[in-house]
Amino acid sequence: MSTQLMESFLSYLKDKKKSENTIKSYRYDLTPFAEYFESQKINITTIKAKDIESYLSTITSKASSMNRYMSSLQSFYKYLMNIIQVIDYNPIPRLERPNIPDRKPVFLKEAEALKLLNSVIGEHKERDYAILTIFLNCCLRLSELISIDINKVDFENQTITVIGKGDKEREVDLTPSCITAINNYLKVRQKVKGEEALFLSERNRRMSTSTVQQLVKKYIGIANLDEEKYHTHSLRHTGASLIYKKTKDIRTLQEILGHSDIKTTQIYTHIDKEHRKSVANSNPLSNISI
Repeated sequence: MSTQLMESFLSYLKDKKKSENTIKSYRYDLTPFAEYFESQKINITTIKAKDIESYLSTITSKASSMNRYMSSLQSFYKYLMNIIQVIDYNPIPRLERPNIPDRKPVFLKEAEALKLLNSVIGEHKERDYAILTIFLNCCLRLSELISIDINKVDFENQTITVIGKGDKEREVDLTPSCITAINNYLKVRQKVKGEEALFLSERNRRMSTSTVQQLVKKYIGIANLDEEKYHTHSLRHTGASLIYKKTKDIRTLQEILGHSDIKTTQIYTHIDKEHRKSVANSNPLSNISI
């Protein structure tokens, strides 16, 4: 019963034209949930908030992960109550969401970012260089980069259109570096009938998240940077931190990053505070005492 309701919900999302990545994320979160209560022989249309709290305690101790699970469950239970009306009680709002501690973004220094770009080699160097350049200049999420279709690259206006969180389309400005990198890649990109993706794998299909993650990890290693510390999202943070340090324009940075809440973007103001403190401490009198 639980699994059937989950599949019904996922089909509903598909009918609503939600992206494959969005549906995949919901399936990832909801499958263990449905299987857990089926193994307990508990109907998910009758469970209470305390039952869900008990379930959540078995899967994760990270506040950020728990919040994500709860968001997925909230959408699922809204579907059960409002769309197919198999419940008249939604337990999710009764749950207390855990506080997420402030996390400092992990990013490369400017010299390290240049070192990463200079590390690109191999058969697919034009494609790989374009991917790294767009990550660092446009500050995209991994899912957004993969979502780029070739017909969404507007060379006249120097923009690309990506699919962001909540399947919202967002127009992103391309820098001269991006324009050059994309043009160089398009000169060698295979023309594949029916394939709309800008970035293609060796099989001439849209690149997967894991392929891009492995690609970035490879070049981080070649550049002698920390493969455990840096990843695709670090490149987004790198671009954002460099833009903020240069401009101090938090509102425009919010638009570039596709953040719905300015509070999310404000993590980059902490970077500036750290830099200011470092500059202050560079004063030769900073460690004098009597």
